[in-house]
Amino acid sequence: MIVYHGSVLEIEKPNTAFSKKFLDFGSGFYVTTYKDQAERWAKRKAVRMRRSPVVNVYEMDISDNNINVLRFESENEDWLDFVCGCRKGGESYKNYDVIIGKVANDDFLKP
Repeated sequence: MIVYHGSVLEIEKPNTAFSKKFLDFGSGFYVTTYKDQAERWAKRKAVRMRRSPVVNVYEMDISDNNINVLRFESENEDWLDFVCGCRKGGESYKNYDVIIGKVANDDFLKP
Protein backbone atom coordinates (compact mmCIF):
# COMPACT_ATOMS: atom_id res chain seq x y z
CA MET A 1 0.00 0.00 0.00
CA ILE A 2 1.23 3.51 -0.79
CA VAL A 3 1.20 5.95 2.15
CA TYR A 4 2.09 9.64 2.48
CA HIS A 5 3.59 11.84 5.18
CA GLY A 6 3.29 15.63 5.03
CA SER A 7 6.33 17.52 6.34
CA VAL A 8 8.86 20.23 5.62
CA LEU A 9 11.64 17.67 5.36
CA GLU A 10 12.44 14.82 3.04
CA ILE A 11 12.39 11.82 5.36
CA GLU A 12 14.16 8.82 3.89
CA LYS A 13 13.75 6.57 6.93
CA PRO A 14 10.88 7.34 9.35
CA ASN A 15 11.93 7.66 12.98
CA THR A 16 9.39 7.70 15.82
CA ALA A 17 11.89 9.35 18.17
CA PHE A 18 10.78 12.76 16.85
CA SER A 19 7.10 12.17 17.55
CA LYS A 20 5.10 14.26 19.97
CA LYS A 21 3.42 12.54 22.89
CA PHE A 22 -0.31 12.51 23.58
CA LEU A 23 -1.38 12.10 19.94
CA ASP A 24 -4.48 10.21 18.82
CA PHE A 25 -2.67 6.90 18.38
CA GLY A 26 0.23 7.63 20.70
CA SER A 27 3.79 8.49 19.84
CA GLY A 28 4.62 7.34 16.33
CA PHE A 29 5.16 8.17 12.68
CA TYR A 30 1.82 9.18 11.17
CA VAL A 31 1.00 8.49 7.53
CA THR A 32 -2.13 8.58 5.41
CA THR A 33 -3.34 6.80 2.31
CA TYR A 34 -4.75 10.14 1.09
CA LYS A 35 -2.19 12.19 -0.81
CA ASP A 36 -4.29 15.36 -0.61
CA GLN A 37 -4.45 15.06 3.19
CA ALA A 38 -0.65 14.82 3.37
CA GLU A 39 -0.35 17.82 1.04
CA ARG A 40 -2.65 19.90 3.27
CA TRP A 41 -0.69 18.90 6.38
CA ALA A 42 2.63 19.72 4.69
CA LYS A 43 1.34 23.14 3.58
CA ARG A 44 0.07 24.00 7.09
CA LYS A 45 3.38 22.97 8.64
CA ALA A 46 5.35 24.87 5.99
CA VAL A 47 3.44 28.09 6.66
CA ARG A 48 3.96 27.71 10.41
CA MET A 49 7.69 27.02 10.02
CA ARG A 50 8.29 29.32 7.01
CA ARG A 51 9.63 26.43 4.96
CA SER A 52 8.65 24.57 1.80
CA PRO A 53 6.14 21.72 2.01
CA VAL A 54 7.30 18.17 1.29
CA VAL A 55 5.14 15.10 0.80
CA ASN A 56 7.05 11.90 1.52
CA VAL A 57 5.85 8.72 -0.20
CA TYR A 58 6.37 5.22 1.14
CA GLU A 59 5.33 1.71 0.23
CA MET A 60 4.10 -0.14 3.31
CA ASP A 61 3.38 -3.86 3.52
CA ILE A 62 1.40 -4.95 6.56
CA SER A 63 0.61 -8.45 5.31
CA ASP A 64 3.43 -9.99 7.36
CA ASN A 65 1.93 -12.06 10.18
CA ASN A 66 4.66 -10.79 12.52
CA ILE A 67 3.30 -7.23 12.32
CA ASN A 68 0.77 -6.53 15.05
CA VAL A 69 -1.96 -4.34 13.50
CA LEU A 70 -4.83 -2.60 15.26
CA ARG A 71 -7.51 -1.50 12.81
CA PHE A 72 -10.42 0.80 13.61
CA GLU A 73 -13.02 0.45 10.85
CA SER A 74 -15.09 3.35 12.22
CA GLU A 75 -15.09 6.05 14.86
CA ASN A 76 -16.93 3.93 17.40
CA GLU A 77 -16.70 3.76 21.20
CA ASP A 78 -13.58 1.55 21.12
CA TRP A 79 -11.85 4.06 18.82
CA LEU A 80 -12.87 6.99 21.02
CA ASP A 81 -11.66 5.25 24.18
CA PHE A 82 -8.32 4.48 22.51
CA VAL A 83 -7.83 8.05 21.21
CA CYS A 84 -8.78 9.62 24.54
CA GLY A 85 -6.50 7.20 26.38
CA CYS A 86 -3.54 8.04 24.15
CA ARG A 87 -4.19 11.77 24.45
CA LYS A 88 -4.13 11.38 28.23
CA GLY A 89 -0.72 9.68 28.08
CA GLY A 90 -1.85 6.06 27.99
CA GLU A 91 0.55 3.63 26.40
CA SER A 92 -1.70 0.92 24.99
CA TYR A 93 -0.48 1.96 21.53
CA LYS A 94 2.84 0.30 22.39
CA ASN A 95 1.16 -3.10 21.95
CA TYR A 96 0.93 -2.51 18.18
CA ASP A 97 3.31 -2.00 15.28
CA VAL A 98 0.69 -0.31 13.09
CA ILE A 99 -2.57 1.40 14.03
CA ILE A 100 -5.05 2.11 11.26
CA GLY A 101 -7.93 4.51 11.72
CA LYS A 102 -9.02 8.09 11.39
CA VAL A 103 -7.46 10.76 13.55
CA ALA A 104 -9.97 12.70 15.58
CA ASN A 105 -11.62 15.88 14.53
CA ASP A 106 -11.41 17.83 17.80
CA ASP A 107 -14.96 19.13 17.31
CA PHE A 108 -16.08 15.50 17.66
CA LEU A 109 -14.41 15.23 21.08
CA LYS A 110 -15.87 18.40 22.56
CA PRO A 111 -18.80 17.92 25.00
